[in-house]
Amino acid sequence: MKTAVPCYYHLDVEVSPERVGQVSRILAAHLRFWDLDNLIQPVCGGAEMLLKAIDEHATDKNTSIEMWWNGQHLITAIGDNDRALRPDQELRGCLEHLAAMSDGWGCCATETGSKVIWFSQRARAGERVPLVPTAPAPHLSEGLDVPREVRVAQLAGPASTPEEVLEDAR
Repeated sequence: MKTAVPCYYHLDVEVSPERVGQVSRILAAHLRFWDLDNLIQPVCGGAEMLLKAIDEHATDKNTSIEMWWNGQHLITAIGDNDRALRPDQELRGCLEHLAAMSDGWGCCATETGSKVIWFSQRARAGERVPLVPTAPAPHLSEGLDVPREVRVAQLAGPASTPEEVLEDAR
């Protein structure tokens, strides 16, 4: 039985308009490396949208981006450090879009008063997933002796004619 390899990626970035595209390309490269090409568009689209909203509305542009792949779900989390940025007001449109395009999403506060917005994408059945082969289990087996050489003529015996075969069968 083969199992998927769990993967994790973390990126700290100061958001600016030119960095949004760069971060999207970095995330896409990691998804390709993890053989999750089909998740590139929704994950990078959601991350770009959130980063653009943070760039537009937040005063503190320092942001952390994390991706976790557990073999079935890819979870992308974007955390900002701006206490004044309110998801229910400035980020409402982004959150509605994330809810529509993802399998799950949420927003939670941290101990420092900032917030983390996350969304997940499920890998569909039949998708290629990075696999790790399991080591074969050792087993014991008995060795068999090699058969002795016997000439073919001795095994087959003398050749018979068709009449002799019929006579033997009666």
